[in-house]
Parts: sequence; structure tokens; C-alpha cells
Amino acid sequence: GRQRATDGEIYMPAQRAIWGLGPAELTLADIAKEAGVTAGLLVQRFGSKRDLLLSLSQQFSGGTSEMFAELRKGHRSPLAAIRAYSDCMAHMAATPAGFARNFAYLQIDLTDPDFRKHLMKHAAASRIEIQKLIKEAIEAKELSPDTNAKQLARTIEAVVGGSMLSWAFYQEGPAAKWMRQDLDAILKPYVI
Repeated sequence: GRQRATDGEIYMPAQRAIWGLGPAELTLADIAKEAGVTAGLLVQRFGSKRDLLLSLSQQFSGGTSEMFAELRKGHRSPLAAIRAYSDCMAHMAATPAGFARNFAYLQIDLTDPDFRKHLMKHAAASRIEIQKLIKEAIEAKELSPDTNAKQLARTIEAVVGGSMLSWAFYQEGPAAKWMRQDLDAILKPYVI
């Protein structure tokens, strides 16, 4: 393997390895193989698998506004961008096995305080971004002017996460379609 790689060059391959393996199965060797570097290089750079995952988590939590900027760029309207957010979240449940793996990582995020602070940062930033999109959708006359943006952002957050979980129970059709139906159901009273 190569002996030189920036953290950025390691993050994407690490993410691919994570998508394929749960936290118990994942090793530094798996990540090294995916990144085309030696496991020794990763140990030198990050110390341990936990430290590499923590670094990845920090990187992810800091990239929330960029993620939403991408959603805005790719969609003609704020409302379309809100729906795209749901589709983006649905990638975590591309398959039942993939959802189970992501859920295993979420357990670490919820129980390990070092990971939890990054999870909270990402969640809070996401809610603010959703709120901004709602305000933009009100200005664009896509949503009713008396929409409470703060409350609707919180509801969207709850419905998207909850819908992903209920899809995992029923597994009827793709998660993205299932989640979009639930999102559209709560948006309906606000859509002009």
C-alpha cells in the first residue's frame, strides 16, 4: 500500500468500509485495504479504530451545511430540497442489513460521550438547516405563510427518523419511497 495519504483520502474509503461492515466486524485492516494504504499507516495516523471513527464522526458533524448546500444546488425549490433530505437519509436504509449496520454505529454514537457530542452537533445543525429551507419555502410561496418553521423542522426531523425505523420493521418497498410518503403526509397541510 501507499505510505502517504491525507486524512481526506482516508475518510471516503473508511466510509465505504463502514457501509459494508458493522462496528464489531470492522478492522483497521479493512479500512487500510479500502484506502490502499497499510494498517500500520492508519495506526500511526489515528492510533486506533475508535480514534479513526471518532475523527470521521467529527468530520461528518462539521459538514452539515455543505451537505445542505449540495441539496439546494441539486433541487429547483426549497420544498424539493426538503424532500431530497429525506431521500438522503434513506441511504442509511438502502437495505435491511445496511440499516442494521448503521443502527449498530448509532448505538455507539448514543452511548459513547465522545461520539455523542458529534452526533448532537450534526443533529442541531441539521435542524437549523431544515428550518432555513422551510423559511425559504414560505418565501417561495410553496408553504403556508403561517407555518411555524421551528416546530415543522422538529417534526420533519422526527418523522424522517421515525419513518426509517418503521420501514425497517415492515420492509415494504424501498426505504426512500416509504419515508417520502410519511414526509409528504405531514407536509400536506402546509403545502400551498
